[in-house]
Amino acid sequence: MMLARLARFPGLSRLPGLRSGLASSAFRTGALAAVLGLAACASPSSRFYTLGDVSGGGSAAPSVRTAAAPAWLIEVAPIDVPPQVAKTQLVVQTGPTQVQVLEQERWASLPGDELRRALSTSLTQQLNTIDVYGTAYSDATPVYRVSVNVQRFESWPGSHALIDAVWSVRAVRSTAVMTCRSVVSEQVGSGYDSLVDGHRKALQRVAVQVAGALRAMAASSAGAGAGAGAGGASASQGKEVGRLSVPACPSNGASVAAG
Repeated sequence: MMLARLARFPGLSRLPGLRSGLASSAFRTGALAAVLGLAACASPSSRFYTLGDVSGGGSAAPSVRTAAAPAWLIEVAPIDVPPQVAKTQLVVQTGPTQVQVLEQERWASLPGDELRRALSTSLTQQLNTIDVYGTAYSDATPVYRVSVNVQRFESWPGSHALIDAVWSVRAVRSTAVMTCRSVVSEQVGSGYDSLVDGHRKALQRVAVQVAGALRAMAASSAGAGAGAGAGGASASQGKEVGRLSVPACPSNGASVAAG
């Protein structure tokens, strides 16, 4: 526009360097405006969190090795979480009936996947076994399926992290199943790192209860199998082994049902 105005005054337009100086100034002004526009449109960077290894072990990863399958295996099924928190963004409580979805604070994967991976890692380390979910295994090896339904997964910044879960341990190829409930609350400090760490600790406490149930189920199965072998059980009697007595839920996890 300024150059157009100069066209009305031919004398000024012939002044040395005036036209090029004005053009350069206009270019710098336009470039600065573009940079400021991009900065205004850029969104803040997101931070990502993971429950990681809830076992709390900080040792270096062991060397790669192949080991024989243990005496019994586990199968940790996908974990269900409430729909309102089944998203990558952290969902925090701001009141008894209000939540806030944090766009810049996110889980590395969906919460159900984070919980399943962390629970599987903790159980395999506690029990020195293998999680064979999605993997083929021998029919001769006892397998115990772990199913978890998280009914509440609450995040209260600066207060506590809460996990309320109904879970079961079932002997595969058997009717024996133990169903229990764990309600765990962990105090947290300020900041989202502390909040995620609270969920990690809460899940570890649930994992300890599930591990205790798995040990009890495996011991009960082993005892029933030994008794059947000593008595020379027939094929029909062998089916009764599948109806072994179900141990009680761990004392620090309230029992919902057992059958």
